[in-house]
Amino acid sequence: MTGFERSTFEGTGWAAQPADYAGDARRAIERCHVLLSDRGEVSGERLANEALTAYESLTGASLDAFLTFLTKQFAPDAESIDRALEAVRRHPSPEALAALQLAMEPPRREVFRRLNLARGGTAALIELRRRVLCGLASHPEWAVISADLEQLLRSWLNGGFLEFRRIDWHTPTPVLENLIKYEAVHHIRDWADLRRRLQDDRRCFGFFHPSMPHEPLIFTELALTGELSARVQPLLDPDSPVLDRKARSFAVFYSISSCHDGLRGVSFGNSLIRRVVDTLRREYPRLRTFATLSPIPGFRGWLDQAARNGNSAAAAASAVLADASCFADAERADELGRTILPLCATYFLNAKRGEEPADPVARFHLGNGARLERINWLGDTSQAGLDRSGSLTANYLYRLSDIERNHRAYVKDRRVVVSRQVQLAAVGELAIAS
Repeated sequence: MTGFERSTFEGTGWAAQPADYAGDARRAIERCHVLLSDRGEVSGERLANEALTAYESLTGASLDAFLTFLTKQFAPDAESIDRALEAVRRHPSPEALAALQLAMEPPRREVFRRLNLARGGTAALIELRRRVLCGLASHPEWAVISADLEQLLRSWLNGGFLEFRRIDWHTPTPVLENLIKYEAVHHIRDWADLRRRLQDDRRCFGFFHPSMPHEPLIFTELALTGELSARVQPLLDPDSPVLDRKARSFAVFYSISSCHDGLRGVSFGNSLIRRVVDTLRREYPRLRTFATLSPIPGFRGWLDQAARNGNSAAAAASAVLADASCFADAERADELGRTILPLCATYFLNAKRGEEPADPVARFHLGNGARLERINWLGDTSQAGLDRSGSLTANYLYRLSDIERNHRAYVKDRRVVVSRQVQLAAVGELAIAS
């Protein structure tokens, strides 16, 4: 081991580790140190490529060792922070505050900034964060790496820097293949299914990063319809006719998919929806109604828990839902609907995660200024729809004149803005029509 390697790895315990993985991890970390010490722009890209290649060769124990080392060797220097903090206390000037901020920034972040110079650097860092998130349960110390990458990715990938694109049947094939790969709400069965989703009365839009031209970061699918759709299956029917342009008065978002687990917590959905609305309003100046046909992913779990807690209505509904044959009997299905709709309305209004609604889709749309307009029985009768939502769907309404007011009510007071129809359903006074 060289003098550089010995000093670099001192105190990590790696010298005693088996050479089959310690050597690979050491070489990757050494490349990161060299990258961090270089100041030349020309050599910087070459060194970034070398460091990234060394990192990407790591697997298993060597990758774990590399990540653990990142948390230690590239952490902020505590003594430097103490000196800078003392300087702020003595003379709280802008210069002293800037020096404190600089002392507190982990050298890891500069390593990541320089790795981003490499070919494929952005995609590799997104994948690095995915690996870190997957390992947090057994390596909680890696949380600092996740936090550093999240902060950098938020600044690099904000909506103003991304490419907003419409995706249609003429979009390059690799992008279309990735739609099939990443669609997270309603599985795309085949190319005929995808083709129908991209025809003239359908739209698909996504955000892309310039360094990842064929990999959407997030995309959304919507249907231009003549009514506020209650059921998703007609929208996904590959044999459905294309609606005449003059009859299109609603824009109904039915899917939004984030494509990379490494971007968890880095939100693009709000910006994407706003860009889509602006684009559609230019294409259809008279279009005023924007809504969603959304899953209710937390409802089935809440229902089963309510049943275990002794709620008799929830227990009855949960038992019937466990028998898929109930949907083949129209009378039995209607009876279940009358039981389950008030329970779902109660779930939206009362089930909480902290001060916010328990349902993640509700948090997203309410936070964006939508109103929960309607709950639809038998809105999604696919197996996934039955498993996550008990066949229910929800319409969130984006009324342009109310978005800002609804957003403020939610952010300031955590108020769940719902229609009177949903309010009445929660007390069992109104059955919401499917």
